[in-house]
Amino acid sequence: MSHTVDAPRRGASSDVLGSGKVWQPKDGLLLEVDDLYVEFRTREGVAEAINGVSFELRSGETLAILGESGSGKSVTAQAVMGILDSPPGFVSGGEIRYCGENMLTMSEEHRRQIRGPEISMVFQDALSSLNPVFTVGWQIGEMFRKHRGMNKSDAQEQAIKLMERVQIPGARQRVKAYPHQFSGGMRQRIMIAMAIALDPAVLIADEPTTALDVTVQAQIMDLLKELQDERKMGLILITHDLGVVADVADRIAVMYAGRIVEHADVYDLYANPAHPYSKGLLDSIPRLDQKGQELAAIGGLPPNLMRIPAGCAFNPRCSYAVDVCRVDPPPALREVGHHRRSACHFSELLLTHSPELEVTQPPDEVEAAVAHGGAVPEPSNSELGTGPGPGSDGREGTNA
Repeated sequence: MSHTVDAPRRGASSDVLGSGKVWQPKDGLLLEVDDLYVEFRTREGVAEAINGVSFELRSGETLAILGESGSGKSVTAQAVMGILDSPPGFVSGGEIRYCGENMLTMSEEHRRQIRGPEISMVFQDALSSLNPVFTVGWQIGEMFRKHRGMNKSDAQEQAIKLMERVQIPGARQRVKAYPHQFSGGMRQRIMIAMAIALDPAVLIADEPTTALDVTVQAQIMDLLKELQDERKMGLILITHDLGVVADVADRIAVMYAGRIVEHADVYDLYANPAHPYSKGLLDSIPRLDQKGQELAAIGGLPPNLMRIPAGCAFNPRCSYAVDVCRVDPPPALREVGHHRRSACHFSELLLTHSPELEVTQPPDEVEAAVAHGGAVPEPSNSELGTGPGPGSDGREGTNA
């Protein structure tokens, strides 16, 4: 059943955006991703990029999706937007529901009506995402020409207003400039202007601060937060930079090898991670009180998605991995506390800092094994101990 009514757009400024049909959240939820699977079918084999990802998003909420490059963050966003390159990419299972309606069963025309006006995306690399042969004003105005039926002059006026809203100086004079004539930070603002043009209910920001200096990063994140508060958008922030999300996210989903391994409130996760991979990511953040000390790092590399290790996918890099982690099926994401879930056999031991949680393969041993092209050494019986061994941990060296 369609959940649409005729009403003014969410928090939109009437002089910038028109009114139209609004999808109403079902049970308070804007977006629900339920047991999503995505695979890439290539000549070399099938890469299992997304393996049972589930999350939800409410109006005005910020969900941050963290993980190393190759963990499946951007592929998840592309699946939600319906812009996977197919072939080779295929959604092989699950549902993506917007306001209660499964988008995967919609016609392409129906889905196109949602993409842009209801769910929009800020892409990772503004320079390659913007068309170099069209002016920025033309590209922003295209949203209004295609979806609102405006003529060229009216669409350009709306583009100028949006450029002013995202704080681009001299917007009226620069509306006919080309992407290469703007700095990296200004190009990212243009991408944000395009994304919010039709006042979407959900904004997906894929690495919006990549390749920007720290000052500009802060400005972009402040702008996104300001726009979210103004328009009551649900925001999905995809990043590998834990410092970026600390001040803006409400909840965090940590991804590894195409799965969510921990899902928690931002404060709970930063204070006490419940999965060894989350702990490794947090341990890798440089700290002022550790000046002169060696930076912590997760040994090894993320797995080849065509040959994901048996058991927990993180076990070859995990400081606490034991036999159960290598043999048993990957642990499901389960409740381990108030509003928090983890996919580790021994999350409770990690949360309580239990002495039963012994290091079985230090990161330097993992790195040494990888450097010599061999497998990570199996722990000895004495390392395994007699108690319930741990599930996974590590520290991150790769730029997540």
